[in-house]
Amino acid sequence: MSRKVAELEGVVKRYESGEDELTVLSGVDFGVERGEFVTVMGPSGCGKTTMLNILGLLDEPTEGTVRLDGKDATDLTEKERTLARRESIGFVFQDFYLIPTLTAEENVDVPTAFSGGSGGRARELLETVGLGDRVDHYPDELSGGQKQRVALARSLVNSPGVLLADEPTGNLDKETSDSVLDEIRRICDDGVGVVAVTHDEKLTEYSDRDVRLDEGEVRRTGKVTE
Repeated sequence: MSRKVAELEGVVKRYESGEDELTVLSGVDFGVERGEFVTVMGPSGCGKTTMLNILGLLDEPTEGTVRLDGKDATDLTEKERTLARRESIGFVFQDFYLIPTLTAEENVDVPTAFSGGSGGRARELLETVGLGDRVDHYPDELSGGQKQRVALARSLVNSPGVLLADEPTGNLDKETSDSVLDEIRRICDDGVGVVAVTHDEKLTEYSDRDVRLDEGEVRRTGKVTE
């Protein structure tokens, strides 16, 4: 049986809101394997982004267990969490978060700044996502789709086992969205586990499995478990 590259078990997340307590996630069980593309969908406020943040070690569960590549990551220190994110997790967001004063290649190299650089991997990744002729361009010289491809390349520069995407096509038109999804599918086919939180039904045409979250609970999974 294949080991999951990232996993939540019985995860509960509560926030204090004045005198009240808000439960955002209620006992969520979830996992993604290498090479698997999973979409997480549901209405606004259902806990999708919170779930993604906990899976990516950006937030901590109130209860439950988080595993990364089969190892318990629930109680890591902040320093250990930062290192684990750097080594094992890639992130892609709806807003590209590119640094405007850096070229495409320099933006892709940012996650390796404290480890001596990528040794040319940034340029290779940009060529892989079809931007070999844009490595020296600045963000304001790139289209929305090109910026998202730079963000994809940046998320892969440290060779993560899992890629977490929050509305990766939210700012893109249909044609550009299709192109970016083709790239995400290719990344997945290369053995990276992909989890995409989205409202865009288009992503389900590319994914291996679809998870529906509602009121902080996994209500349904589709495709491979049907």
